[in-house]
Amino acid sequence: MISHLLSTVIFLPLCGALLLLCIPARLEQLIKALSLVISLIAFVLALKMYLLLPGTGDFEFVELASWIPSLGISYRIGVDGTSAMLMLLSAFLVPITILGAWNDISSRVKTFHVFMLILASGMLGVFAALDVFLFYVFWEIVLIPMYFMIGIWGSGARIRAALKFVIYTMVGSVLMLAAILYVAAKLGGTFNLIDWYAGSFSHQEQMWLFAAFALAFAIKVPLFPLHTWLPDAHTEAPTAGSVILAGVLLKLGTYGFYRFAMPLFPDALLAFQPLFLTLAVIGIVYGALVALVQPDLKRLVAYSSVSHLGFVMLGLFSLNAAAVQGAVLQMVNHGLSTGGLFLLIGMLYSRRHTRLIAEYGGLSRSVPYLAVAFIFMSLASVGMPGLNGFVGEFLILLGTFQTKMPYAAVAVSGVVLAAAYMLWAIQRVFFGPLEKEENKSLRDMTFREYLVLLPLVALIFAIGVWPKPWLKKLEPSTRSFMTLVGRAESLNTPVVADDDVSLAQGVEEDGLHSSP
Repeated sequence: MISHLLSTVIFLPLCGALLLLCIPARLEQLIKALSLVISLIAFVLALKMYLLLPGTGDFEFVELASWIPSLGISYRIGVDGTSAMLMLLSAFLVPITILGAWNDISSRVKTFHVFMLILASGMLGVFAALDVFLFYVFWEIVLIPMYFMIGIWGSGARIRAALKFVIYTMVGSVLMLAAILYVAAKLGGTFNLIDWYAGSFSHQEQMWLFAAFALAFAIKVPLFPLHTWLPDAHTEAPTAGSVILAGVLLKLGTYGFYRFAMPLFPDALLAFQPLFLTLAVIGIVYGALVALVQPDLKRLVAYSSVSHLGFVMLGLFSLNAAAVQGAVLQMVNHGLSTGGLFLLIGMLYSRRHTRLIAEYGGLSRSVPYLAVAFIFMSLASVGMPGLNGFVGEFLILLGTFQTKMPYAAVAVSGVVLAAAYMLWAIQRVFFGPLEKEENKSLRDMTFREYLVLLPLVALIFAIGVWPKPWLKKLEPSTRSFMTLVGRAESLNTPVVADDDVSLAQGVEEDGLHSSP
């Protein structure tokens, strides 16, 4: 079992989807229960894998099998601390999403759960693939169920939003495929990522290849100005789609930069570094300012993702060990807090059938527990000390201030703006007079909704109060990443600075959560 633990985690949801196809569609409760149980088992196995991971910085649980030997393509998977943590996040969010959508999805229930489990396998596979062609296959698999999820179970202009999501992603994917084929041909037909790390490319080749990979990943993040598909997709998607989109799918882009574009082409990375730092900072400020004026609560949270993912990109491209560690942790943090916010907006929508902020007001009197949960998730999202968002953003800004102070100085304004748009939204939705009759008789949270939110709350507290175990798992893989990006020929001083790593360690030892 242990020898194939990683494959079991990846393909168990896909096997579950095949099982659901054999069940008559009229047995909706059985389909929901099976989907939930299968996703829970996948999460337990992912947790076991994460706990057993030695955390050496090398790839562990490696599995290798010949797939298409004539083309040099193999089934090669493995995880380090970063990919194991992102797999754990994916496996954690899927059962929560299924439980959250229990009563929301009333049509084509069987199809919805089949797509959800296929999506789970695709997401898990992306983070584990060590063969670049296999990575591309998983990357594309993710598109299909998400397209149908938005197009079938979404609202309003759902078809337009689904098409926009697919077209944007496909444009980037085609360029990435061309770059993958070029690199494989240049390196003798191998798609093994480890061999690619040892490959040598001219400066001109690096520039073109980095651009091709980076465009695909920047669209997925999404990085300003390639973000325009995101608000539409989030707004029109069903709650389950928004949670998975924000919680995991956006991380495919940042993970792509971390695993492929940045370490494979270090010279080009340095050349493009100022551009990506600038775009990250613009995204932080622009996303926050646009969120501030949104009348739609779901669209507000969607634009907040543009700002939060800007912080992740800032941390990665600052090329500082502490900032990179914070960026990876912030991928997880954003998935938890923003996923929680989308779940709560879905709960409000199921009661009032509107997302317009002006239609609410004074809800803390009619739904006090839901109000408390929303405020908690909002505080985690804006980075309140003691909650998970603070740890990631603090490390990102701490590291960036050491290497790229001007960018960090501007990015700090994003923290202030985030507090402004979230607290203002809370004030307009949950406080003030309870005037509208429809809001006075709203039902507070149900037992199922507590079950959906409590795991998220517990994990947000756990990371915020005691980040050390999470950072310790990330540190070796972050060190390996810094070594790879430090191969740049034009770099005069090593990117990997012992002081940087020591700083991150020191932050852990001193207890980051207690810092002001």
